[in-house]
Amino acid sequence: MPDVLDSTPYDALLLLSFGGPEGPDDVVPFLENVTRGRGIPKERLKEVGQHYFLFGGVSPINEQNRALLDALRKDFVEHGLELPVYWGNRNWAPYLTDTLREIAADGHRRVLTLATSAYASYSGCRQYRENLADALATLEAEGIELPRVHKLRHYFNHPGFIAPMIEGVLNALDALPEDVRAGAHLAFTTHSIPTAAADTSGPVEDHGDGGAYVRQHLDVARVIADTVRTETGIDHPWNLVYQSRSGAPHIPWLEPDICDHLEEQHAAGVPAVVMVPIGFVSDHMEVLYDLDTEATAKAAELGLPVTRSATVGADPRFAGAVRDLVVERAATERGAAPERCALGALAPGHDLCPVGCCPARSPRPAAAGADSPYA
Repeated sequence: MPDVLDSTPYDALLLLSFGGPEGPDDVVPFLENVTRGRGIPKERLKEVGQHYFLFGGVSPINEQNRALLDALRKDFVEHGLELPVYWGNRNWAPYLTDTLREIAADGHRRVLTLATSAYASYSGCRQYRENLADALATLEAEGIELPRVHKLRHYFNHPGFIAPMIEGVLNALDALPEDVRAGAHLAFTTHSIPTAAADTSGPVEDHGDGGAYVRQHLDVARVIADTVRTETGIDHPWNLVYQSRSGAPHIPWLEPDICDHLEEQHAAGVPAVVMVPIGFVSDHMEVLYDLDTEATAKAAELGLPVTRSATVGADPRFAGAVRDLVVERAATERGAAPERCALGALAPGHDLCPVGCCPARSPRPAAAGADSPYA
């Protein structure tokens, strides 16, 4: 790493996230934003919103993004990286379009984007890029001089993302009763998506048999499990499982579901399970409800001891990883060939999503890719 960290030609970083309601009155409007164009009745949205109402209508994701924003700014200042950091959401305030308008008004012309999704998939990458293109099109229609917007590569296998999760698993194992700790099973969890979306995730050459989405999660799980074995001297068995399915019953989604998996492990005589949410950057609603509430209740019903490891959140090591990724991408843009950190069997991700990577559900432009109209 150079003595002086250089982000040029980039002059701003955009933290781009999903967004979430911050009070009971926000829940249905937020869900209307998320499901716009699908024709879902308001009454059905009220039913879906019950998960949020259990927590006062507040999703933790916005507060967690504020914490990450603070961590990034603090890290950048401490390491001499002069790069302002902005925050915009796809589905709730602060909205992405408003944030990009602010970025343009502040005179920034080359923007890097950090999406709070670490893996390849339509919903975890391409859809963010479509939202960026929509926002840029709005600004263009307003006559605003558009900044060029790029996206940081997938960081699922960056050491600064994986290290906090390893520590989280070790702490979660320590939290189990001593008599069941050695036999604990590790259930690595991520968001279930339709199998068709999984099979077409990542570049075309990665399509099929779960695509890059499944392959990337398996690689991260393997790195964590191997390191836990090295640290503890115990080879804990593990599986990749899924949660938070939201689609129609007749459409195949990735399985097994975490609750079904807990039942299977209990029936097989497993003495305890650690749930490891590797697919989530922070403890947002799907972690708090689907794991801490629903899956934990299922385990209690079975009499199966469980713990849940921490997500990365605003861990300083993750902020440091983002700094590394910014400096790496800036150096690449200047024509250098910087070191690209990655753990596991898979190579570091690509800087530009190639044509056919996580294909669109319908023809829509997407920013920050090889086929971007706003390159």
